[in-house]
Amino acid sequence: MNTELREIQDASVTGMMSAEEPTLSEATVRRLQEWGVSRRRFLTYCAGMASVMALPQALVPKLAAAATGTLEGAAVMAGKPSVVYMSFQECTGCLESMVNSFAFGGGEQIENLILKWISLDYQETLMAAAGKQAEDHLLAMTDAARAGYVLVVDGSIPRLQEQDKDGKPGYGYFVSGGRSGVARFLSAAENAGLIIAVGTCASFGGLPHAFPNPTDAMSIDEVMSLYGVNKPLVNVSGCPPIPEVITGTIMYYLLKGMPGLDELKRPTVYYGRTVHEDCLREENFDDDGLFTTSFDDTAARNGACLFDLGCKGPVTHNACARVKWNQGTSYPMLSGHGCIGCAEPDFWDMGTLDPKGPKLGPLGDKQGFYFRLTRAEDYNGHGRGRACSSCHDGHENDD
Repeated sequence: MNTELREIQDASVTGMMSAEEPTLSEATVRRLQEWGVSRRRFLTYCAGMASVMALPQALVPKLAAAATGTLEGAAVMAGKPSVVYMSFQECTGCLESMVNSFAFGGGEQIENLILKWISLDYQETLMAAAGKQAEDHLLAMTDAARAGYVLVVDGSIPRLQEQDKDGKPGYGYFVSGGRSGVARFLSAAENAGLIIAVGTCASFGGLPHAFPNPTDAMSIDEVMSLYGVNKPLVNVSGCPPIPEVITGTIMYYLLKGMPGLDELKRPTVYYGRTVHEDCLREENFDDDGLFTTSFDDTAARNGACLFDLGCKGPVTHNACARVKWNQGTSYPMLSGHGCIGCAEPDFWDMGTLDPKGPKLGPLGDKQGFYFRLTRAEDYNGHGRGRACSSCHDGHENDD
């Protein structure tokens, strides 16, 4: 059944391209030729991205131009837009995800297309400089003379400790270049035009913030609120986020300016729907639907819902089922594994309906949050089946 599910989804992606292919500018075509990227493959990708972003297909040529760095008339493209990428308490997974965006297979591999249409002016893992040279470069790239750059941050930041008995500053659990994580972030944020918190650690605290949070880790939003940083912030959550969601957020900013955000400051073009709503197993999410209680059994292979195995798709907002992973190859439920809810706050801890109640572990158990959502009462109290007409969550009434 997995093969059939895959064929259905692939057909929907192919259908995004109109019968008449968009006309690309000569500059965009030349850039694609220089990089050895198939025009057709690239247009199909851009059409899919436009659909996910809820942009009209007429904007596909501009989307392609933004992705190749050939967009004319945009102020941010008066030279490649400057991006300063800083890492704090993280695992480097978000960076690895970002640099693999727009990778094309089939002999047309471009591993880091993202690096070709932005000026990545600082990133410790990718840059050759180290030590004092790297620190001097960071200060130069975040100087007031270069104000307006995009500051991308991954990882949480530990709260500063109080001064010790000798009056020395309490740096907390993160020191780099002789400065605390808080000091490094505040310095870089001062002249930034936009701040993007990449990954669940930066967006909501993530794993470092999980109970008992020994380092007192904070999200970027918390740090900004605590120290009065008044800059536009976009959270791109996920552990890690989907590569094309990271770069697509930047592309949207280049094309349209600030994207619409949800209450957690995530772009609604990617986080406006739950994973469950677009899952191909969603049709079995009914009182009389087909559920599985064992991974990879016959029911699972026939498209049974994975809810009873702890799938958190109904309460997780992300674009996994629309954009998919590994250049559109698959997503967890299509591959037979439930959603773990990695794009939501406290996903490591969440295990109870009461936010003040006991934490039951990263995936919960049958007394935990997701297993209290019985077939008689769904996650919004409207019945586990189709959402009622007054409820905007769940999936649409498409019986």
